[in-house]
Amino acid sequence: QALSEIAGMGGGGGNLQEMRARPLGERRVDLHGFCNPSDFQRSPYLSARGNIANIFRGSTEEGYKAYHADKYDEDKNPNGIINFGTSENKLCFDLMSKRLTQTDMNLMEPPLLQYPDWKGHMFLREEVARFLTYYCKAPAPLKAENVIVLNGCGSLFSALATVLCDPGEAVLIATPFYGGITQSVFLYGNVKLVYAYLDSKITGTSTRPFQLTVEKLEKALQDARAEGVTVRALILLNPQNPLGDIYSLSELRDYLEFAKRYELHVIVDEIYMLSVFDESATFHSVLSMDRLPDPQRTHVMWGITKDFAVSGIRFGTLYTENQDVANAVASLCYFHGVCGPVQHKVAQLLRDRGESVAPYWINQVYLRANHARLKAAHTYVTDELKTLGVPFLNRNAGFFVWIDFRKYLKTGTFEEELLLWRRFLDNKVLLSCGKAFECSEPGWFRIIFADKTHRLQLGMQRIRKVLEEREQEILAEEKEQPCQSDQDGKADSTDEVIFVSRHQEPTSAGSSNLGDLIGLLQQQMRSSDWLQKNTAEQFA
Repeated sequence: QALSEIAGMGGGGGNLQEMRARPLGERRVDLHGFCNPSDFQRSPYLSARGNIANIFRGSTEEGYKAYHADKYDEDKNPNGIINFGTSENKLCFDLMSKRLTQTDMNLMEPPLLQYPDWKGHMFLREEVARFLTYYCKAPAPLKAENVIVLNGCGSLFSALATVLCDPGEAVLIATPFYGGITQSVFLYGNVKLVYAYLDSKITGTSTRPFQLTVEKLEKALQDARAEGVTVRALILLNPQNPLGDIYSLSELRDYLEFAKRYELHVIVDEIYMLSVFDESATFHSVLSMDRLPDPQRTHVMWGITKDFAVSGIRFGTLYTENQDVANAVASLCYFHGVCGPVQHKVAQLLRDRGESVAPYWINQVYLRANHARLKAAHTYVTDELKTLGVPFLNRNAGFFVWIDFRKYLKTGTFEEELLLWRRFLDNKVLLSCGKAFECSEPGWFRIIFADKTHRLQLGMQRIRKVLEEREQEILAEEKEQPCQSDQDGKADSTDEVIFVSRHQEPTSAGSSNLGDLIGLLQQQMRSSDWLQKNTAEQFA
């Protein structure tokens, strides 16, 4: 049935109104993985599940494959693809390679080469509990018996979906969100996602763009129930990917209280918790709460992949007080275990204490350098966006900036967004488009900035080239059709969305000509909605 539904649908066009008008079940199949139904051919060698897994790919997978076939290399392949699409920290190889090759890491004892407890070696689980107690600011020491270790948070999502939901049931999540979760919960467990749509407009109780509120969660849950969909859990990403939002303690409590009212499990992914790179932003872990509203249904995930810049080391950990959930997930650890030598290395990394209570190397060396490098890279990319006159969501967590390219879409559809994404790829820079995060508004893109300066500079040059070409095309079209009004959808004018028109540094008199000034003025007028908002009627 799922195969026939996927094959029978067009792929991913339309707008928010059309999307929300479709029944939930149909919508979820359509949006699962950015599948391309026109290319679908059923394989006689695969089961129905195998066929779904075979076609379960989209722009993320397409771009990832293209990148690996044509990787940028400063010396060997300078015209290759620069990857601003995959969320990896490429700023700290020097620090991590040095730490992971020190002598204390190179232990080889019999237990490390034998089958472990499926939840993970106890020495590692004890270190994880101590580490999370410190960095999550837990009010009481966390217990090693509540810790489970798997090979990455993708495996954790898959395992939790399988043990908390029956096939065909659903998990609630706010969009936009990291699209890999869709595969994680669906491919093994056949668990669907129900979307609470967030958008850039500030309405109702919202105070910032793309704000998650209990009202939006409530509406999504009731819509799903009205169509007979059973929702078993809520997923929260904190810090949020791709938005970079950090939830306040009061917001977290509101979300958890909402889940308790409906007896929903809450899966909290805190994988970027140590990647908050500006002192003005404060991260609050769910584990820092004095009292969880429903501790038996609250499950917290973290891993070293992001915060320690080692995405090639597959390690994720789950903290849950519910021993039924812990034991069920542990059964699946047989398929998703972490090898013994890696467990030893991770334990050594996490226990890196000097004489202070806190891990010495982590606090005094690694985090200081990592945060400074992330902040510098973020500043470079956002300054470039300001120079281009491109709005973006201004946040201080994670490796990404959520960018508003809607003014480069003439018709404002997901098909046009995909064309722009492919145009970036054709110009050898890989970004992630909003559709890959199930964003309800066409035109938003995610860019990864946690990269070396020379790649950031070249990648931003390639982005600038595409945008300037697209701008000229739209200008030419507007000259041919001067009466057509601009499309809707400029970002709300708030402090949360930063928008600075293109500017030039002061130069000596006579160095800029009249044509440059006129061009600058035209660009500023095109990128502003002031004229639309301030009409003659309003002044009257």
